[in-house]
Amino acid sequence: MHNPNSKVKPLAITMGDPAGIGPEIIVKSLQDRSQKTSAPLLIYGDEQVFAAQLKQLQSTLKLKVLSTASEWDAQANCLQLIATSRLDKPIQIATINAAYGQAAANAIEAATRDTLAGITAAVVTAPIHKEAFSAAGVPYPGHTEMLAALAGNPAVRMMLANQELRTVLVTIHYSMRQAIEAITQSAVEQTIQITHDALVRSGISKPRIAVAGLNPHAGEGGLFGTEEISAIIPAIENAKRLGIDASGPYPGDTIFSKARHFKHFDVVIAMYHDQGLIPVKYLGIEEGVNVTLGLPFVRTSVDHGTAFDIAGKGIADHRSLIAAINMAQLLCNQ
Repeated sequence: MHNPNSKVKPLAITMGDPAGIGPEIIVKSLQDRSQKTSAPLLIYGDEQVFAAQLKQLQSTLKLKVLSTASEWDAQANCLQLIATSRLDKPIQIATINAAYGQAAANAIEAATRDTLAGITAAVVTAPIHKEAFSAAGVPYPGHTEMLAALAGNPAVRMMLANQELRTVLVTIHYSMRQAIEAITQSAVEQTIQITHDALVRSGISKPRIAVAGLNPHAGEGGLFGTEEISAIIPAIENAKRLGIDASGPYPGDTIFSKARHFKHFDVVIAMYHDQGLIPVKYLGIEEGVNVTLGLPFVRTSVDHGTAFDIAGKGIADHRSLIAAINMAQLLCNQ
């Protein structure tokens, strides 16, 4: 049995949307001996979903349903599950369904609660479907916002990372128009500070932070927009005065090469979702990890979605989840 004071704590793995590939990649990660993570895992999700997934994949893993996370057994060689929902019909794969959105949200809430209580070590999330979330009335556009609310609304930022590149976003799930309006000096300053603190905690003593511009050519001195002058440059200068190694703004079309090929920087701060995530995902989603910075606990995730186009076919690639599990374990050990 596990107790909250023991040194070994499992990582809490959330199911994601049951109509997507989340349950499949979780089972594959547990049974994959070639890439077997040494991290202890406790799954949060629906019993029916995982029983069906084990059967479909012809897995030899046994399913053990626990009443509470405190029943987790470090010695058990099985899929240990906290049942956070009870879906009463077989899952309709690749279908947007309010019940599935609610089931995904239930798993996140329970895993976060146990991690905040110190029973589990970190939260690792499989992909949700944002339309199913919305259909269920879940008042958050994505994981990052929901986790922040559950943790008491600290200032958080999304970082996507692989072995070649780290990117942190100033704005996340906004429309382009909303994102531009949200890029203020305060938002950029806060992002730089959160990023600096997180990388220091991860073992980089003086992170080199590159800040991207918003406009083409980083505004070209105001010719193509003034956000660099009014918000981004003042934020960088204030960060420097605090002793943070921040520089920029650099044009968005060259900054990632400087970070990846020439290793001039440890991390790139991007102004909006696609500016930051396209370069990382282009390098391969199979090894990318989403890390939420600023939470009072470690949270990592895969860097891909529910993949409805291949859900239920048994062909989903689970390497991003393996990477997320290993990243969470590494961060917990810092």
